[in-house]
Amino acid sequence: MFVHTVFFWLRHPESQDDHQALRAGLEGLKSITDITTAYVGTPAETRRPVIDHSYDFALTLVFADKAAHDAYQVHPGHLAFVDKCSHLWERVQIYDAVS
Repeated sequence: MFVHTVFFWLRHPESQDDHQALRAGLEGLKSITDITTAYVGTPAETRRPVIDHSYDFALTLVFADKAAHDAYQVHPGHLAFVDKCSHLWERVQIYDAVS
C-alpha cells in the first residue's frame, strides 16, 4: 500500500470562493481510477502542541502500490487539477508512506 498525503495552504484563506474552488478540485481527483481510497478534509478542532492545524485542506490518497501512485502523478485528471488550481495555494507539503 502507498499512502500519499498532501496539505494545502491557500494563498487567500479568507476567500470563500477560493475554499470552494480548491475543495471542488480536490473532490474531482476522486474519480481517478488508480486511487483506492480518497479523503479530502480540513483541520480538526484538536489543539495540542504536537498538532499542526495551520493548513487549509488535507488530501489523503491510498494506492495499491508505488506504480499506481506514479500513474496518478501523470494522469490527465491530476495534471488538469494542478493546472486549474495551483494559483489558489501558496504552499503544499507532501508526505508519502508505504506499508
